[in-house]
Amino acid sequence: MGMMIDGRWTSDDGERTQDGRFVRRDSAFRNWITPDGAPGPSGSGGFRAEPGRYHLYVAYACPWAHRTLVMRALEGLESMISISVVHWRMGENGWTFEDAPGVAPDPVFNADAMWQVYAGADPGYTGRVTVPVLLDLRTRSIVNNESSEIIRMLDSAFDRCGASGGDHYPPALREEIDAVNARVYATLNNGVYRCGFARTQAAYEEAVHPLFDTLDWLEERLSRSRYLMGARLTEADVRLLPTLLRFDAVYVGHFKCNLRRIVDYPNLWAYTRDLLQRPGVRQTFDLVHCKRHYYESHLHINPAGVVPAGPILDFDAPHGREALGG
Repeated sequence: MGMMIDGRWTSDDGERTQDGRFVRRDSAFRNWITPDGAPGPSGSGGFRAEPGRYHLYVAYACPWAHRTLVMRALEGLESMISISVVHWRMGENGWTFEDAPGVAPDPVFNADAMWQVYAGADPGYTGRVTVPVLLDLRTRSIVNNESSEIIRMLDSAFDRCGASGGDHYPPALREEIDAVNARVYATLNNGVYRCGFARTQAAYEEAVHPLFDTLDWLEERLSRSRYLMGARLTEADVRLLPTLLRFDAVYVGHFKCNLRRIVDYPNLWAYTRDLLQRPGVRQTFDLVHCKRHYYESHLHINPAGVVPAGPILDFDAPHGREALGG
């Protein structure tokens, strides 16, 4: 993946321990957009929610960035928060804006690569160069690059500006949402990477079985309700969806998560289609970018860079989940 040291790009990612286990680094920018510009749970204040003030850098290929696009769509913020989309292939320069279908260039720094966006916002930056990135156009500074926090900002900060999607983190459900998020993140969202990037059999075995235990648990949970929290769509669903959408096309083969597929789980597969078919959400998903990113970028896993033709997945088939309410 690469990282920056004192404002300069290096291809060293530093995300693997000596025992072969993949360890994800924490995000560096943790400021919050708030309705009145007051400081949020972390970081400094001064980032007031205003239409047209913020810009979001994403990759259609990246599940962490995808969740921010989904929340942006659910909240009706497309006209308030502009986006740039990087190329699917991550090579020696990390994420770039190389011209290709679906790529939207950087209008702020005219960057050729994401590391130049980080350097433009913070010339002495040391850390990972990731997406999503939420940038303040007024100060040309990075507000936040932690997807879990960005989606909460998008969910609540812009309500007075005309956001239309409702509250996806309601107070009465927060404890349960947090518990589901914690398990899904550790064993599934990040679990697929722990499987795919494992360098020893022990590290792989340590990750793959909890991953499928969680899928089995989700399948049973979704047999009783339309969404993870019942009849109400919440943040927990937004965080789960991107991993499910990529699972059969990428993680089953490329990351060796092949005990079962999502299409083998009747409730999970119908739930995936149900979420994707919501207004605005379908436009956030590009399976071509997803497949080409993983198979062309991870040459230590797929040295030839050949992208498989399948599987054929009908995401637009009727899902039949309406009977469960919501």
